[in-house]
Amino acid sequence: MNLRLPLIPITRDIYLAPEEIKETFIRAGGPGGQNINKVSSAVQLRFNARQCKVLSNAIYLRLKLIAGRRMTKEGIIIIEAKRFRSQQRNRKDALARLIELIQRAASPPIARKKTKPSYSSHEKRMMKKRHRAGTKRNRGAVDHND
Repeated sequence: MNLRLPLIPITRDIYLAPEEIKETFIRAGGPGGQNINKVSSAVQLRFNARQCKVLSNAIYLRLKLIAGRRMTKEGIIIIEAKRFRSQQRNRKDALARLIELIQRAASPPIARKKTKPSYSSHEKRMMKKRHRAGTKRNRGAVDHND
């Protein structure tokens, strides 16, 4: 019997297959008492962004910039979640962080529109420059013969 897991929605157009995400469970430090020594509650999520077919090259390149050190040279994003004591909550946290990363990469940056400074702002700047120049001019050498 082949059970198909539902696709993970990222944006309106992008859905990830659960098979593309690999989870490993590791022991986490922090609160938990003696339970911390027995239970692997932290989650290490791995997602191969380079091999993912639903991510365009432009999205992959933006994702590479956004992910930073979380992405390896091979294009694998590694997210460790150990914020919570429960393994299930850490799994949800890691997945939410991956989704948020891809969503940020999926939205293209807004192009900057060049604007011209207003006449009054230009005049204010020039007045400040003239005032500052006058202050510096008055700091010159003093003639003691007067």
